Amino acid sequence: EHLTKKSMWMYGGDGWAYDIGYGGLDHVLASGADVNVLVVDTEVYSNTGGQASKSTPEGAIAQFAATGKSVKKKDLAAIAMSYGYVYVAQIAQGADYNQCIKAFTEAESYHGPSLVICYAPCINHGINMGKSQHEEKRAVEAGYWQLYRYNPTLKEEGKNPFTLDSKPATASFQDFIMSETRYKSLKKLFPEMADELFAKSEEEAKERYEYYKGLAEEK
Repeated sequence: EHLTKKSMWMYGGDGWAYDIGYGGLDHVLASGADVNVLVVDTEVYSNTGGQASKSTPEGAIAQFAATGKSVKKKDLAAIAMSYGYVYVAQIAQGADYNQCIKAFTEAESYHGPSLVICYAPCINHGINMGKSQHEEKRAVEAGYWQLYRYNPTLKEEGKNPFTLDSKPATASFQDFIMSETRYKSLKKLFPEMADELFAKSEEEAKERYEYYKGLAEEK
């Protein structure tokens, strides 16, 4: 008789995945265990040591949120892909529902560790959460968040394991970030620093897309 494959999923936010729980997460992925991990990435917490939310004391928020603490974010997906045997996907349901379903289906069927990172707007971005899927779509269209899948099974078949699901940006990167409270606050308090960081972020986003495009075109 054929038994149904056991499905094991663990999930958490970016504060856990990129920071306080990173060691454990990396251990699970590196072990090669057949487990699926879903990271809900609000793009608020990652590697900052705190977040502007109701779970963080106001005093702590004042130390980093208002002053625009500049910290490089780990590229969790790139770290996972470097192992070569971890299924990896970046998704945003509101931007591409079909790509989202493909990622979950592929992760579930893959016999090995899987990491799915999902862009999820936070209420502290100043967003109407009833329109969160629209915000996800805007993030992808502006090139702020890219969609892709890395499937080691394709590599075993002699095919390119990396698929870029995002298209080139069709909307303004600057308009997108200025629609969020965190960036508007930084611009108001420290306009020169904000302009410098925003321009750098946009350039890095474009470079990231070109890098992913190159990966997708490899023979």
